Amino acid sequence: MAFTAQDVKKLREMTNCGMMDCKKALSEAEGDFDKAIEWLREKGKAASVKKAGKVAAEGVSYATEINGVGVIIEVNSQTDFVAKNALFQSFVADLATAVAEQNPADVEALKACTYPGTDRTVADVTNDRILSIGENLQIRRFVRYAEGVNVPYIHMNGKIGVLVNMEVSGIEAGAVEELGKDLAMQIAAMNPGYVSSDEIPAAVVEEEKAVQLAKALEEGAANTKIPAEKAKMIAENKVKGRMNNFFAEICLLNQAFVKENKVTVGDHVKAVAKELGGSIVVKSFVRFETGEGIEKVEEDYAAEVASLAGMTK
Repeated sequence: MAFTAQDVKKLREMTNCGMMDCKKALSEAEGDFDKAIEWLREKGKAASVKKAGKVAAEGVSYATEINGVGVIIEVNSQTDFVAKNALFQSFVADLATAVAEQNPADVEALKACTYPGTDRTVADVTNDRILSIGENLQIRRFVRYAEGVNVPYIHMNGKIGVLVNMEVSGIEAGAVEELGKDLAMQIAAMNPGYVSSDEIPAAVVEEEKAVQLAKALEEGAANTKIPAEKAKMIAENKVKGRMNNFFAEICLLNQAFVKENKVTVGDHVKAVAKELGGSIVVKSFVRFETGEGIEKVEEDYAAEVASLAGMTK
């Protein structure tokens, strides 16, 4: 079956694949559109395997709230350029919708979910996107909150994503939106590890105390005029102050509020709750920094091109 340039253009618009790929697909399928699309999908799967070795350390961390359900998800690409691509961004938003609506247990379960607006799986559509975008794409992680008030925040076009979860009583959810945004911006900027000191594992607290006590004892060792027992009491008092500083650094509610550093975040939350006439408890938060912990590989593109051209020895 013959095909025309218009057929190639139509297939390109349908699949977002390159012109030459579409021409080849129609040639292989003898002009049959359905077979051509299937051929491209098969090639897309092959491409995904071929590109799997490419490190995907860019991408976006995307946070949203859908019908009361909060979702934050990180999806990686190979380059920052692709992360700004509209097709990639809509793909990430669709994945967040799938998480919100289908509640998968983990990334592998998400891949088996139905991709929104289709009868196909997320894994199948991911392969299509790898083909059309031309880079390795990886769904890395996500968190879903189904309860409470969820406030999302995206910083620097997805370099950092934050989702704040609050338990609110006696207050309309919309009334705490501004507080949620302020908390999310605080988390994005200050990167706390816990909501409060109560969450820190006892082993971590004891280890930090031991480190600070050793430092304080060493600092006081030079003063031989002070009895050992008194020197230890002085060191222990120093440790109390230093532990407060430790908590203020890694616990959200203990941190100085970035908009008004004379009060802590915890005091600010209490003040807002009092003003609105209800109760607000910060239950949890998630902060994703895109690509954190992924070892990036510097690509030598000149060498790669030379290799492809058969120019290397």
